[in-house]
Parts: sequence; structure tokens; C-alpha cells
Amino acid sequence: MNAERSRLYYTTVFLHVSFQAIKHSLAGKESDALPCWLDSKLLMMLSAELQGCRDQAIGFREARVSFETACHHCELLLVQCPGALTSTICHRHLNAILAPLHEAMEMLAAPASASPDGVWQTATRRLRQRWTAGHP
Repeated sequence: MNAERSRLYYTTVFLHVSFQAIKHSLAGKESDALPCWLDSKLLMMLSAELQGCRDQAIGFREARVSFETACHHCELLLVQCPGALTSTICHRHLNAILAPLHEAMEMLAAPASASPDGVWQTATRRLRQRWTAGHP
């Protein structure tokens, strides 16, 4: 793993763990209609880090797409934060941020493929992961 990829990977791990911690610290459950109050300054800091990852992922096309998705959902969360969220919506946004971050982590952790088959191998791996996740 080269230095750029390694730095991007560990920043992604930091973001994933941070968003997980926010999700686990919520008072309401995913099915609650209770108001959800998040620290918007913390979310803005994490959003800036997430955008930085997206910008640094120029050479990692698939990871960049995942970062784009996570950035989009983080921006949606920030628009409604604080005070305009229920626990259900807050959990939904956090899940929508965590899923692509997890995908980016997996892509960045995998060794870089030297062959042109790498794109197909990655697509096959992602399909298998999604298939097995939905079918125990």
C-alpha cells in the first residue's frame, strides 16, 4: 500500500468510526419519532474531512464514488441539523453515510490490481458481498 493510499485508508477508518460513534450515541432508536439533536460543529468537521477524502481519491475511481455518496448524505444531514430531525431520519442518514464509507475502506484496503481484470474482479467481489449480505 503506497503512502497516499494508506493515508486515505486510515482517514476513512477514522471517519467510519466517528460516524459510528455518533450513531451509537443517539438517545433515540431507529424506530423512534423523538427529536434528534446532533452536534453540528462536529458534523461540519467530519464533513470537511470527508470532502478532503473525496478530493484526494482522484486516483481511486471506485472509492471516490463512495466518498461522493457519503458526502451527499452528510450534506443532507447537515441541512436538517440541528433540530429538524427525528431519530429515524437521523439514523437513516447516518446509515447512508456509513455504508459507502465501509465500501471505500474495503476498496482501499484491497491490494491494487496490476491487471486490467481488476475492475471486473472488484465488481464481482462487490456483487458477492451484497448477495451474501442479503442471503445468509
